[in-house]
Amino acid sequence: MAKPFSIAIHGGAGTILREKMTQALHDEFLLQLEASLCAGQAVLAQGGSAVDAVVSAVTVLEDSPLFNAGRGSVMTSQEMVEMDAAIMEGRAHNVGAIAGVRHIKNPIQLARQVMQDSEHVFLIGDGAEAFAFKQGYVFTEQDYFFTERRYEQLMRVRQAGQCALSESEYPDDDKHGTVGAVALDQQGNLAAATSTGGITNKQYGRVGDSPLIGAGTFAENGNVAVSCTGMGEFFIRKMVAGDVAARMRYLGEDVATACDSIIHGELKRMGGEGGLVAMDANGQAHFSMNSSGMYRGAIDTLGNMVIKIYADE
Repeated sequence: MAKPFSIAIHGGAGTILREKMTQALHDEFLLQLEASLCAGQAVLAQGGSAVDAVVSAVTVLEDSPLFNAGRGSVMTSQEMVEMDAAIMEGRAHNVGAIAGVRHIKNPIQLARQVMQDSEHVFLIGDGAEAFAFKQGYVFTEQDYFFTERRYEQLMRVRQAGQCALSESEYPDDDKHGTVGAVALDQQGNLAAATSTGGITNKQYGRVGDSPLIGAGTFAENGNVAVSCTGMGEFFIRKMVAGDVAARMRYLGEDVATACDSIIHGELKRMGGEGGLVAMDANGQAHFSMNSSGMYRGAIDTLGNMVIKIYADE
């Protein structure tokens, strides 16, 4: 008899405005989220690993221009794309992370490669790309990542002299862009993966919480897998993903209590906006956010799919 398995994903949390969401764009978001879930679910249903499932799910989101990861990444102050990603598997606590890559089509796949085929756990910039090309990755020109939407965002942010948007053209222009997935496989293993293009107009090689194990990404068998999205500087300061795991491990809190205590508690009081997706050892997923929305979805252990956008859904 097959053991239970499940998967959950997010496509970023923050200000997502209903009044600016057209029906066509709404449907496209739901379509991409469903495709991501189905890609990960297919791996799990065939007895595949949680690691392969979260990579498959995140890859779909990286390939979509709708999300701030991979192809849809925001631009830096130099009009370039710099991407970060991380993955962690819960059985042996193996991890792989990269930051500041510019020519890798799917950063989450490179993060897995660092975990599996490198003696290190975190590679950055030119070094990460040198490792990638040695492993056979194709050099991807920056043109692949260019979208009119992200260029327009950069121009508006520059005018405001900020690293955040002062006005919104799209329903989610004020959203903190990250994508992520958590999964439980039939062997009882948990895994988490997170990928991001960072923040618009970022400078000085800025890195947020997404590739930092214990801040934006964490997985531990028998406990929980977590992928975060939000104002990275605050998630780093609060070590959100690791804090969720610690509350569950040492306080015996369930996944919902642990997540909500942090996201709606100290993080929010600090001024940190965002959210997370977490999955416990039984395959129970929980989404927590202190923002108006978060692109998210899950397929539970019974095969039921749910996809949502707004916080009040």
